[in-house]
Amino acid sequence: MTILKTLATGFVATSLLAAALPANAHDDIKVVASFSILGDMIEQVVGDHADVTTIVGPDADAHVYLPSVADARAVAEADLIFVNGLGFETWSDTLISESGTEATVHIATEGVTPVMVDGETDPHAWNSLSNGVIYVRNVADAMSEAMPDHADDFKANAEAYIAKLEALDKETRTRLAALPADRRTVVTAHDAFGYLADAYGLTFLAPVGIDTEAEPSARDLAVLIAQLKEQGAAALFVENITSPVLVQQISDETGIEIGGRLFSDALSERGGPATSYLTMFQHNLGTLLDALGNNNS
Repeated sequence: MTILKTLATGFVATSLLAAALPANAHDDIKVVASFSILGDMIEQVVGDHADVTTIVGPDADAHVYLPSVADARAVAEADLIFVNGLGFETWSDTLISESGTEATVHIATEGVTPVMVDGETDPHAWNSLSNGVIYVRNVADAMSEAMPDHADDFKANAEAYIAKLEALDKETRTRLAALPADRRTVVTAHDAFGYLADAYGLTFLAPVGIDTEAEPSARDLAVLIAQLKEQGAAALFVENITSPVLVQQISDETGIEIGGRLFSDALSERGGPATSYLTMFQHNLGTLLDALGNNNS
């Protein structure tokens, strides 16, 4: 089945409308990011030198996203497209190929060492800040190639941003290292935190795998609940992109308290606590430490 089949008529209409409109006098290069976390990283690097459009916005689930006519138009008109890769955007290849775009496509996770979760590649590589640095360098390299006149600006913006990511990475390692062994296992709605677990010495359990579209079987859920009753966990966490129902059920059946909400696959809406990659990570760190009883500055 073709994702964009139902969008074809609308896309043709909007394309004809666009052709009839006067050209924008401010002819910026157009960049498309697949989802909000990546979009923010790109904006930190490009500054005022490019227009950045994000397909999957704040508090939206990229795993189950269905592209719109507006998305097809944005991709068709783009000069550069950035995707996460690692199988995260299952819809992106079709969207890009059927849009007819001439944009160059760049995979932000190029050079990341994949983490495996239950035999599958975990695509949520941004949940390690050292990987975040790789994303930013990849973005800066691609933008410098596309706009060599601004390469010095992209490099300076990237290095200033990377310094902030590395400082937060150091803080995260220091604060999480102080957690005792019995406060290092937590439960989330789906397996989005494999890289955070791997980088910072935590264990994350989840009733749903790396793809939120999957549904846990009654047997798998029963096994997880039995495991938690026997071995325990420090806290449960809901996520901004998934229903809290499963996590609440686990809490009800195990007596483990829900420690708050983590931002996993998307930033928060304007006014929320996670409107950028940096504030998202700071929020998640603070929420984890508050629930695990070790939130010392």
